[in-house]
Amino acid sequence: MNIELRFLQKAVLDKNYINFTYDKQKLKKIKPLKLTQKDSNYYLHTKVSIYEFDKIKNIQISKEKF
Repeated sequence: MNIELRFLQKAVLDKNYINFTYDKQKLKKIKPLKLTQKDSNYYLHTKVSIYEFDKIKNIQISKEKF
């Protein structure tokens, strides 16, 4: 398990907003709801969509909670 995945799990538990880049698209102030694993791939479930962890880059965890 890499460090980015651990930070993302902590953000989900603490209910912190996150910012990240997904397929060259910058997403800001996203609410992470849960992180699931399916066939050795991780998926981030948010209020808007489901993102594949392998395509997520530049994860930033905000101190602001929702």
